[in-house]
Amino acid sequence: LDVEQLLMQPYAWQGLKRALQAKEVRFDVLEQMYSLVSTVSLEPEPIPLDLKVILLGDRQLYYRLYELDPEFAELFKVVADFEDQIGRKNGNELLYARLMATMVQQEGLLHLNSDAVASVIEYGAREIEDASQISLHHGNMMDLLRESNYWARKQDHNLITHLHVKQALCSRIVRIDRLRTQLYDQIKRDVTRIDVTGAKVGQINALSVLSIGGFSFGQPSRLTANCRYGDGKIINIDREVDLSGHIHSKGVLIMSSYLGTHYAKNKLLAMSASLAFEQSYGEVNGDSATLAELCVLLSAIAEQPLKQTMAITGSMNQHGEVQAIGGVNDKIEGFFDICKEIEFTGKQGVIIPQDNVQHLMLRHDVIKAVKAGQFQIHAVANVEQALALLTDMNVGDLSADSNYPEGSFNALVANRIEQWAERHKHNKDRHADHGN
Repeated sequence: LDVEQLLMQPYAWQGLKRALQAKEVRFDVLEQMYSLVSTVSLEPEPIPLDLKVILLGDRQLYYRLYELDPEFAELFKVVADFEDQIGRKNGNELLYARLMATMVQQEGLLHLNSDAVASVIEYGAREIEDASQISLHHGNMMDLLRESNYWARKQDHNLITHLHVKQALCSRIVRIDRLRTQLYDQIKRDVTRIDVTGAKVGQINALSVLSIGGFSFGQPSRLTANCRYGDGKIINIDREVDLSGHIHSKGVLIMSSYLGTHYAKNKLLAMSASLAFEQSYGEVNGDSATLAELCVLLSAIAEQPLKQTMAITGSMNQHGEVQAIGGVNDKIEGFFDICKEIEFTGKQGVIIPQDNVQHLMLRHDVIKAVKAGQFQIHAVANVEQALALLTDMNVGDLSADSNYPEGSFNALVANRIEQWAERHKHNKDRHADHGN
């Protein structure tokens, strides 16, 4: 039984449990058991029941039923959680190709040449965003084969080639990318402001992903920061107006912890700052902007510009180590497309976590641009590497005497925080004198 369909039918779940527990099928109407109106009708004798029931469904439904229904675990004692992806090694790609051939024969489709098979395998890896795995979702693969077969037959070909697979994938996007086209057009017309050239203080391109109806695409968002002398509070403007999710708010707190630990460990952090995603009118969630938020805040403190030719994504921990995020392919391609729309200089690129390199399954036009040196993808392991790429400066390591190298980026940050600390001390002493 399909458990999702079963749960959608009124009283069906209770009826199934009652039948399995009583080992008989009764024909009295279950609605009567929950009705306030008593009715009398003929009731046939119950039929003995002796069978096994296997429920098929999503693992999340299993977890929910297990938690919410105490009888579920008693009635369905055996669980089999099947993998929905497989590694691209040990001959699995060949087995995947054989699976394709079987499905093609069953559906009466044209066969695929080797390039088309490779394209479908790439699609299977891209679906789960993992270059070392392939999706086992047969429904998606079958839909792609049918659409590719349509284009091959329409062009009077005897075999499906990679061009037909590509055309099928492009046709899918064209049918559902109305919103993406509108958003990109707003950026192109400078209604939504995004800079892809030059450098600016306290401004950075953070990468995000929008998902609508099974279609996901990347889009850069302008993230800005301001800082001043204050009480050490970092204001997340999106959070203040209830547009920040819990995970995003956690990322801001992690960033605040890093800032205090690395630059004001033995002194008061006498500064205030504010962060905001400009022209963002929906909820901001996830921690993939944490690295961008720290870089833009440090830029504002050091008064050093960041390259607008680079967009950045990445989570981070309290030690400044960059962590993997989701949607890396969509984010890279989104910034690539925006650069194409506004001004493609050949010097643009993205900064991603090093741990996400294994997930790269990019479009062929992006790969071609990277190979030609017209677009860059930089993988970083820590905050310092990201800052070096964004500023072209020596970031600077802390010496044994707790100082940063003169003229380094970190030295500029530390010096300004020291100035604020001295001002706070001066104000405190002055107030004490006035009190006396």
